[in-house]
Amino acid sequence: MKRVVVGLSGGVDSSVAAYLLKEQGYEVIGLFMKNWHDDSVTISNECPWLEDSNDALLVAEKLGIPFQTVDLSEQYKEKIVDYMFNEYEKGRTPNPDVLCNREIKFDVFMKIAMSLGADYVATGHYCRKGTIEENGKEVFQLLAGKDDNKDQSYFLCQLSQDQLAKALFPIGELTKPEVREIATKLDLITAEKKDSQGLCFIGKVRLPEFLQQKLQPKEGIIVEIPADATVFNQEKPHFNSNEEVFAFEAKRIDYLKVPGKVMGKHQGAHYFTKGQRKGLNVGGTKEPLFIIETDVEKNIIYTGQGNQHPGLFKKALFIANNEVHWIREDLTLKEGETLEVMARIRYRQPLQKATLHQFKDGMYVVFEKPQSAITEGQFVAWHHNDEVLGSGVIA
Repeated sequence: MKRVVVGLSGGVDSSVAAYLLKEQGYEVIGLFMKNWHDDSVTISNECPWLEDSNDALLVAEKLGIPFQTVDLSEQYKEKIVDYMFNEYEKGRTPNPDVLCNREIKFDVFMKIAMSLGADYVATGHYCRKGTIEENGKEVFQLLAGKDDNKDQSYFLCQLSQDQLAKALFPIGELTKPEVREIATKLDLITAEKKDSQGLCFIGKVRLPEFLQQKLQPKEGIIVEIPADATVFNQEKPHFNSNEEVFAFEAKRIDYLKVPGKVMGKHQGAHYFTKGQRKGLNVGGTKEPLFIIETDVEKNIIYTGQGNQHPGLFKKALFIANNEVHWIREDLTLKEGETLEVMARIRYRQPLQKATLHQFKDGMYVVFEKPQSAITEGQFVAWHHNDEVLGSGVIA
């Protein structure tokens, strides 16, 4: 009998995942990960993880499976929280959920599960795993979940073959309403529970408040760049290679010398991210202001009116070699090779037509249509049909 450790989060998805595994004849153990207990940065008096671990315990009792709690807060602080602050300080926008899966759930947590004699680790993610044979060896695929509205394969885009080999995603074939229906039939306490928002596992913490506790505020200006600024209509220089073309299309525009209008003040460029609209507190413009660039060193935020402002759009992005990650290692591109894919630069974005171009120092992802708010530090993931082939950190 194969043994599976399920990460029970106290939510409905992982509860139903545990039930399905038991039905399929696995020996199931429920494990709750406690990842945060620094009360200095939670912003409400609620203690979400206590409530969640109680719900997880009640689900485990109802399903008749053993349950325990593991405290991973040290590793979480070191691998996720510290990393996030470092990235924000550099003016990049990290994605804690993608990292949490790579570094915590399918690494630290997986090692604990293996030490309990588990064959697999299971989570309540809406995605599926496939297995194919390539050149006589087993290759694992990460596939989109059946529920288009809930597909979470993007958050797992950094997993490796070793991690996928030991992973199970029991609810990947179901839709959210079907999952809720099963939970209701079983009378599980989590059946009606709302989906968790906020940082993965920190519970009810909103990101700006969280950042403000660690990153010092410093006042700077908000500048509006007009849509007809000459910088957007320059003649393209002559290029000698594709690589030069893509580098030009992917590079940040330096707005320091572009004539703009000071619209107001902010409390720190490192709190803001490209494409952001809320939180600027500047009124009086015909269309809402969107952030088109942040300059953390000079502490300036550049904005433009409306979501079609030319400063928001780019056709290409670059990934340094050490940040290129192939789930399908057998498809890794060699220098000079290209691959047509469908790609997305954020969770829930519809997939976009793009071509991967591998060069000596890294890879360009070149989109058929310009993309809005390509953000440094976020992940781009590329697909073939419903399979995620790989991903990388936007440079």
